[in-house]
Amino acid sequence: MRFATFGRRLAPAAALAAGLLAVPAWADGEMTVAMQLEPPHLDPTSAAAGAIDSVLYSNVFEGLTRFMGDGSVVPGLAESWEISDDGLVYTFKLHDGVTFHDGTTMDAEDVKFSLDRARAEDSANAQKALFTGISDVAVIDPQTVRVTLSEPNGSFLFNMAWGDAVIVAPESIEGIKQMPIGTGAFKFTEWVQGDRIVLDKNPDYWGTPAVLDKATFKFISDPTAAFAAMMAEDIDVFTGFPAPENLPQFEADDRFQVLVGSTEGETILAMNNKRAPFDDIRVREAVAHAIDRQAIIDGAMFGYGTPIGTHFAPHNPAYVDLTGLSEYDPEKSRALLAEAGHPDGFTTTLHLPPPSYARRGGEIVAAQLAEVGIKAEIINVEWAQWLETVFKGKDFGLTIVSHTEPMDIGIYARPDYYFQYDNPDFQALMKTLDETTDPGKRTELLQQAQRIIAEDYVNGYLFQLAALTVAKAGVRGLWANAPTQATDLTAVSWAE
Repeated sequence: MRFATFGRRLAPAAALAAGLLAVPAWADGEMTVAMQLEPPHLDPTSAAAGAIDSVLYSNVFEGLTRFMGDGSVVPGLAESWEISDDGLVYTFKLHDGVTFHDGTTMDAEDVKFSLDRARAEDSANAQKALFTGISDVAVIDPQTVRVTLSEPNGSFLFNMAWGDAVIVAPESIEGIKQMPIGTGAFKFTEWVQGDRIVLDKNPDYWGTPAVLDKATFKFISDPTAAFAAMMAEDIDVFTGFPAPENLPQFEADDRFQVLVGSTEGETILAMNNKRAPFDDIRVREAVAHAIDRQAIIDGAMFGYGTPIGTHFAPHNPAYVDLTGLSEYDPEKSRALLAEAGHPDGFTTTLHLPPPSYARRGGEIVAAQLAEVGIKAEIINVEWAQWLETVFKGKDFGLTIVSHTEPMDIGIYARPDYYFQYDNPDFQALMKTLDETTDPGKRTELLQQAQRIIAEDYVNGYLFQLAALTVAKAGVRGLWANAPTQATDLTAVSWAE
């Protein structure tokens, strides 16, 4: 999941432009994009894995609204909408002539099916809370759907832009995890597990057609292999580049461009708030004071990242810098541990998923915790294993993960969320926020929310993940920032 604080700079515009002059035009209309993580399956509406959206968001699946690269929310499959005076009823007018990739028509019945499925009691949607405020979805006619809320929600149109809210069809839902069928500018063609996913241009797309004819997503987990593949020009783009130490070499090479942007990814040292000893706020505070954020940013991310003291993106206007509440102070950490009955520290587990920020950062975190007597046993897990053991099973002490969902502080109002924070006052605050539409009041509430979780030391707040992309110099139209976890290729092309 920023600005000038990344510790690195982009290549000067003039130098980049000069490099582009020497780059020949590409005419084949194909592009190969590499990512570190492979999706566990291909249904964005039933998993928490961001890698699914990284491949499919906007490319294959679309929602009523959608995020743009600048973070704005614009119409998607909904051409327009009307909101009732009391804020409870949203009437969406759908674009005409939209079809799914299998040729079936996308209409109001599909919207109703998708929203009802997401909010159903047995829903497997990882963000089911986005839909719980919906009390009814009614089909008015094939192009019109009416969504009624149980109470006003100032974030509703924003929520409908999430990858978890894309529109799917009942005809293809059974096979969606292996054969995703959406309405986007690209259609799914092939998945060779462990290697690649191939998307082809959708010739019947309802909107502005894609420029590329084919896009291939390759999965390269090892940072050294990522550097080698990019340097050899075997791939055209690497999003979420996992070896930040190599970026200066790409910046100095006219064959490439380096994009350094912001993400929504709050990288946290999550603590299991219902498992001893982390059910004691003194222990959680001790963990927070044992962590040297800048050392983690420098050691694991080579300076790319912004320290955070709460679960909120620093580039958001409502952000409050609360890093001072959990500044690096090993002596205070030891004193808190002794006060909590752990003068000699304790032993716990530290589950680390594959991304470099977790594996590299985890080694540094474990060493820092050891300095105050906390022995964290590192357990490296694959992504599917992390989702099963940590996210679903809640069987962990500590873990490191970057939350790439946009404006997701509301997860702290879910007692059954994997870090199991249960604070009725915070839950009431989030409910008030949902019911508030005035921008100034929403900012005040968001700032209160940031302070509550920082003062409760729910998790160790490490840094905001930078968006690091390496691409061949001739690639155009990539998102520099990541307002949601996505690799939107719908407007990407080669320079002419």
